[in-house]
Amino acid sequence: MPGAGKSTVGILLAKELGLDFVDTDVLIQVQKKQTLQQILEKHGYKQLRVIEEQAILGLAQGDRVVATGGSAVYGERAMNFLGTAATIVFIDVNLDVLRKRIHNYDSRGVARRPEQSFEDLFEERMGLYLKYADIILSGEHKTPSEIVDAIRGELASK
Repeated sequence: MPGAGKSTVGILLAKELGLDFVDTDVLIQVQKKQTLQQILEKHGYKQLRVIEEQAILGLAQGDRVVATGGSAVYGERAMNFLGTAATIVFIDVNLDVLRKRIHNYDSRGVARRPEQSFEDLFEERMGLYLKYADIILSGEHKTPSEIVDAIRGELASK
């Protein structure tokens, strides 16, 4: 979900592991020369999801940390690609905490139906996040560094 800390944790994890880092939201914006919000406004949420899936499928396999957009879970091909090439980590943060972190829901570039509330989006995505996750970590009462340490611990035990 937006606000879970994917990008922040991803950068720190990549640094700790000495790996490259890719944020697919940034990758899409660079490739399309538009913000996610501009893509949404011009093409709609379904097209943004297609673009996100294409960006993920276009990643060369290799050792890197990838922070996907929260809507990546709608792309079954992309998630299957990631599932065979990587360990998928879900940073689980409850709705109340996310609500406090996200103040720009309507302008953030979130791939959602125009009338969809943050709560409805959370409910809709939760099952998909759990379906694809190899590792599930609570991100509510932990700093990004603590989440990185937890991920490293989980990866070491695999």
